[in-house]
Amino acid sequence: MYFYKRLRDLREDADLTQTQVAEQLGILRQQYARYENGKQELPMHQFIKLAKLYKVTLDYLAGISDTP
Repeated sequence: MYFYKRLRDLREDADLTQTQVAEQLGILRQQYARYENGKQELPMHQFIKLAKLYKVTLDYLAGISDTP
């Protein structure tokens, strides 16, 4: 569950809405909301896009590391 909180925190820290992030990923806001709420698994290609968007490592995004 830590991953989902980090995903939301990164979005909020970047002052982005769910809609804006969804547009970056090429998906609907509702689908992104399911990722952020842990109701749907995030595909690896989206995981990579998010790490690039937030300029963090995959390990940080996944909650494995605390070093962005």
